Amino acid sequence: MTEIDHATGLARPPQGLLTLTHVIYGLHAFSAVTGLVGAAFIVTAFLTGWPSLIAVVLNYVKRGETRGSFLESHFRWQIRTFWFALLWLALAVLAGLTFIGLPLAWVIALLSGLWVLYRIARGWLRLVSGREMPQ
Repeated sequence: MTEIDHATGLARPPQGLLTLTHVIYGLHAFSAVTGLVGAAFIVTAFLTGWPSLIAVVLNYVKRGETRGSFLESHFRWQIRTFWFALLWLALAVLAGLTFIGLPLAWVIALLSGLWVLYRIARGWLRLVSGREMPQ
C-alpha cells in the first residue's frame, strides 16, 4: 500500500527510487562537470557523455514508477533538461555553420552549458529537501 505524505498530499516514493533519483542527478552532473573541466563545452559533454545518456534512459525506464509522487516532477525536470539542451546545441550548430554565426554559436553553447548546470543544481537541491519541482 502506498503511503501518503500529509504535508504535500503526494505518495511517498520507495527509498530505492529516491536513491535512484540521486544517482541520476549524479550521472548528469558528472557528464556536465566533465565538459566544465575538459576541452568540450558543458552542453556537449552533458548530451554525449555516457553517464548522462544512461541517466536519461533510466529516467524513461523508471518514470512510470514515480507517478503520483514528488519524484515524478524530478524525472520530468531531468528529461526536459536533456531534450532542451539538445535543442540549444542544435541551434548552436546551425548558427555555427556560417562564419558570421560562429560567435553566436559559442554564446549559445556557453549559455546552455550554464543553464544545464543550473538545472542540475536546482533539481538536486530540491530533491535533497524532499520538494517537488515546479511545473
